[in-house]
Amino acid sequence: MNRFERFSASGEAELRYLDGDFRVVRPGTFVRCAVTGEPIPLDELRYWSVDLQEAYSSPQAVLTRLHPGRLRPGKDA
Repeated sequence: MNRFERFSASGEAELRYLDGDFRVVRPGTFVRCAVTGEPIPLDELRYWSVDLQEAYSSPQAVLTRLHPGRLRPGKDA
């Protein structure tokens, strides 16, 4: 998907995460972060795991998922 593609469907999308890109399986306007549960608009989606097939809202969410227990509140965030 590129930044110029838009969907008329609203709600949560279903994506297939690929290396450096993603494919829309079910159109929507957002996906949910696998760690925080917060909605991520598709045009703001930057972080995901191809192996786990899940999206993340921030680099901190990626670290939390891949290295649980490494981030200490107030120190690394």
